[in-house]
Amino acid sequence: MLVWTRTGKAIVWTAFAVVFGLLVMLPFLVVIAAAFAGSWNGVLPSDPTGDHLRQALSGDELASLSVSLQTAFLGGLLAVIFGTWGAMAAHDTRFARVADAMHHLPIAVPSVVVGLGLLVAFSRQPVLLNGTKWIVVIAHLVLMVAFSYGTVAAALQRVDPSYAEVAASLGASPARVLWRVRLPMLLPAISSAAGLSVALSMGEVGATIMVYPASWRTLPVSIFALTDRGQAFVAAAEAVVLLATTVVLVVILDRLRGRAVER
Repeated sequence: MLVWTRTGKAIVWTAFAVVFGLLVMLPFLVVIAAAFAGSWNGVLPSDPTGDHLRQALSGDELASLSVSLQTAFLGGLLAVIFGTWGAMAAHDTRFARVADAMHHLPIAVPSVVVGLGLLVAFSRQPVLLNGTKWIVVIAHLVLMVAFSYGTVAAALQRVDPSYAEVAASLGASPARVLWRVRLPMLLPAISSAAGLSVALSMGEVGATIMVYPASWRTLPVSIFALTDRGQAFVAAAEAVVLLATTVVLVVILDRLRGRAVER
């Protein structure tokens, strides 16, 4: 076939590079350029400055970064706990398909719908969370638990159950089998789920913008608000901060996952 010839491969790689460059790399480069631009009246930015980045790392903008990190870690941790528990509880049962559908339902609908549902559900007694940070954390938990559940459920399909069966046959209690056999074997998948949940939580805006209180505004919401007010350069600087922070978090969590695999 033509695609396997040297010319065919060159054409395929060139087409991939063009598409990847235009659709993926170019938007990132434009945002980075805007973050350091004093003005942009032509094809290229001009009057380079670091003022926008300094503004993005001070005051309310820095507080928004702190809120995003706290929300990502709280929501991600809870998503991993509930997702892992759900996957292990539903594994090899007749309710597995129902559990799978229920866990993935929140990401099957627009995130704005999830946010609106939480806003309506928790704006009255007996559970009044509207106006608190916890409604934001719950919104992130609801959206991220599907990815944790899916990652751990897939890993369970590959895990050999004979290890747990042997441990149980030797007299180990169910709790000991869980903590010393089953969970350690799932640790790489759990680590991957944690990294994915944190990364997705850092960029979540659809549900958050429906429920966040003024005292708990995440960085993506701040970026949206700045863009809406026409402060595109400061918004771009905050986007660069968000991108860099998320990349660092993903790298750290990936290193932890690598250590878990080595064990």
